[in-house]
This record gives sequence, structure tokens and C-alpha cells, in this order.
Amino acid sequence: MSEADPSGYAEPSSLLYRLEFILESDPLIDEVGFVHPSQFAALSDMSGSPSLSSMSMEPQSDKSKLKASQVNPTDMAFWSRDHKLGISTQAIHPLYNAAKHAFCSSLEQYKLLIHLNPKKVGLDSDNVSNVSSLATLECEVMKHSRALLLLSCDFGTAWNCRKEVVSKKQNMMLYLDELLVSTLVLSYSPKSERAWSHRRWVVKMIAGKCKNLQEILKNESELAQRIAEKSKMNYRAWNYRCWLVSYMPENQVINELIKYRDWAGLHVADNSCFHYRTRLLTRTLADSFYKQDLKASHVHTTAEVCQLWKEELSWSEILIKRYIGREALWLYRRFLALCWIKHFAARMGGTHVESFVDNELQLFRSCTTVPDNVFEDYQSQAAFAATYILWLIKQMDEPQSVETGEKVGEELEKVLNKVCPEKAFLWDLVRKKNGGLI
Repeated sequence: MSEADPSGYAEPSSLLYRLEFILESDPLIDEVGFVHPSQFAALSDMSGSPSLSSMSMEPQSDKSKLKASQVNPTDMAFWSRDHKLGISTQAIHPLYNAAKHAFCSSLEQYKLLIHLNPKKVGLDSDNVSNVSSLATLECEVMKHSRALLLLSCDFGTAWNCRKEVVSKKQNMMLYLDELLVSTLVLSYSPKSERAWSHRRWVVKMIAGKCKNLQEILKNESELAQRIAEKSKMNYRAWNYRCWLVSYMPENQVINELIKYRDWAGLHVADNSCFHYRTRLLTRTLADSFYKQDLKASHVHTTAEVCQLWKEELSWSEILIKRYIGREALWLYRRFLALCWIKHFAARMGGTHVESFVDNELQLFRSCTTVPDNVFEDYQSQAAFAATYILWLIKQMDEPQSVETGEKVGEELEKVLNKVCPEKAFLWDLVRKKNGGLI
């Protein structure tokens, strides 16, 4: 035990070597966690067999050989099994210092070699030694930066140098490896902006070059969903998922809408998942109206997209009636209603607009009944229904607005005064806007 190491572990450089050895030995590791020393005993009992963490690695011997040793679980720095990696919380500080030092040292040498002769290094076959040195340093930079990012996910220089090295190689497998590194970081820091940004960079770089891009986008969407489900209120995960839509072909957009409809129905309080659906539906509008002249079989017609929106409206209504007082559902309904009137009902003729409005008025009436026990959710439901109809009237042209106001004005005013009197003045504003005709 080194006196300079208060954590009680071996030399920091030895810890770093062990961490990097584990990562290289199991490239399929997909999750990293930080474990208190007292929990290693339980992990060892659960595993039932020695793991990489409970074996000593001799730097002087062949790296492929592991020598088993009797290790006190509380003295273990790492635990690795079933592609999961645990790092002792007491080892974080010495590990970080060692990783940072190793990374900065290798990066400095790498930049120095490039700046000495930028034109010849890697390009001139006569500079064999320089090419070999560059390859070695690139390997060191990538190895140390990965270890550093697992300990400090916001170390921007480490992310940037990885971009620089991978960009020069232009190797598809290296780009995919970057997704794995980012996945490792997100496993312990699911809201890391730099990790999500790095994934965007990878997708941008491989778009148009990768034959299985659609499969990669599918996996990326699923990853974002899993992370968002585990990490509540994860705006970055949902924002990334919305961003992916711009790279998806139309058939994949449709599949995403249908495939995750049930999932969204089980997360009605999460506005982010409905925002994702708005992004998907907006994309279907763009594809159907701006590509409707194309005869390609993969392009959905306006009629097919219209049917998709009808199904979404019906599904939305079912959720609103099933889950009382969920604001996210009513906000999503506004999006669907506005797009339906603007892009479909108006194009199909006035009767379709009237039919849609009548259906929305029926929805309003079915949601404004407050039982005698006065549950707060029912009051919220009535308030959301009333403000929704108020909003809908404001979106109509004047004749339609006046006609709808005459149909529901008295009921609407009564509900507003009962469940949300502070918003009753909004109805007066709407009537003034229409010249008092309502």
C-alpha cells in the first residue's frame, strides 16, 4: 500500500491499467456504475465465480494471463461480469488523476508529432517511424480518453480529441465504436449533454455513408426511449430522439408512430413522449404534401396519412376519457386539432370541419361533468376541456367561430365560472374579438 495513496488502493497508474485492461478484455460492456466498497462482497456472492475485479493483473507478465488472488471484497476496485462494470467509489479520485495525467500527456505528444510535420506524417511512405509513432499515440489517446470520460463525462477536450482522431481515419467501425463509448457514459450519466451531442455528431458523419443507417436509427431511438424511461424528465434524451426523425425515411416514421403508441398510452403524464409524436406526425405531413406527386411505392399518399391522423385523433380521445385530468393529453389534442383543420378538414370541404367541431363539442360535454364528491382530477378535466374549446374557437375563422360560440357559449361560460373563474374573462375577450356576435 502506498503512503501517498489515501484511498488504500494500489498506485493510481496501476488502477488505470486495470480499468483499461477490463475495458479492452470485454468490448461488450454496456453499463458502468459506481459502487461503495461495502457492496462488493454482495456482488461477489451473487456472481458465484471470480470476476475480473477479483484477480490481480501483472503488468510485467503477458497481459492475456490473469492470476487469481485472495482479495478482500472491501479492497476491490472493480467488479465486472455479464458485460457490466462496477467501479469502487473510493477509487474514483486516484483513477481520475491518473487518467487525466495519462490522457493529457499522450495528447500533448500526439499534437506535437502532427505539428512537427503535418504534411508528411501519415502520408509519406518514407516516414515509417512517424507513421508508427502516430498510430501508437492515437491508440493511447483513444484508450486514455475513454477511461477519463467514464470518470468525468463533461471533459470536453476528451470528446473533441476522439472526434479528431476518428474523423481522420474515416472508418465506419470507429464511428460505431463511438456510439458504444457514449452509451457507456450515458449508463451512469443519462443527462450528459456532451454524450448526447457526441451521438449527434456520429449520426451526422455516417448519414449517407452507412448502408444500415435505418437499423442504426432504430437502435438509437430505442436507446433514447430506454434511457428516458429510467431517467425521468430527461429532456436531452427526448430532444435527441426528436432530432433523429429528420434522418428517418418515411416508412420508419410511420412505424415509430404505430410501434410506440401503446407505450405512450402508458405514460400519459409525460409531455415529452407526446412532443415526440408531434415531431413524427409533422414529418408525415411534410412527406405527404410535398411528395404527393411522386409515384414511388414508399411514399405514403395524402389519403393514407389522413387515415393515420384519424386514428391518432380517435386514440387521443380514448386516452382523454380514460385518464382524467392529464394536461399533456389536452395539449397534444390541440396539436392534432389544429393540423386536422388546417391540412385535412379544410381541404375536404366545410362539412368535414363542421363534423370535426361537433365531435369536439361532444368531447367537451363528456368531460365537464364534475361528480358530487368533487375529486380534484375531475375539476382539472373540466378546466382543460373548457380552455381547449375556448382555444379551438380562437383558431377558427370568424363565421365558424361565431357559429360554434352560439352552440356552446352558454355551457362554456358556466363551466369556466364554476371550475376556473380566474379564466372566465377569456371568454369575454373572444366575444369582443367577434364583435359581440356570440
